[in-house]
Amino acid sequence: MRLTTPATHRTATHRTAPRRTAAGGRVRAAVRDADGMAVASFVLGLLGLLVLNIVLGPIAIALAATALRRGTSRRGRACLGLGLGIADLLVLLALTQMSDTISWSL
Repeated sequence: MRLTTPATHRTATHRTAPRRTAAGGRVRAAVRDADGMAVASFVLGLLGLLVLNIVLGPIAIALAATALRRGTSRRGRACLGLGLGIADLLVLLALTQMSDTISWSL
């Protein structure tokens, strides 16, 4: 007598299918995505202070604003990403005013 089914007859859906409740799982996934956006905005804003601030600054601002709108649990990191994105654009503005061109060099 076998109490379990053979491995060839088992369905693989119980391991591959995500287990979510109707509304709770989607909310947790949305908050997890918003947390990732908050961290990404912080990292991109920090990198934007050094390189490609004309590109990375607006991306950091957009990601931080989206993360805050979606209700991230990492609110401080999203606010830092927003501030760093704005600082990226201010640094670009200051450097372009000093050299009268968008491409700046030190």
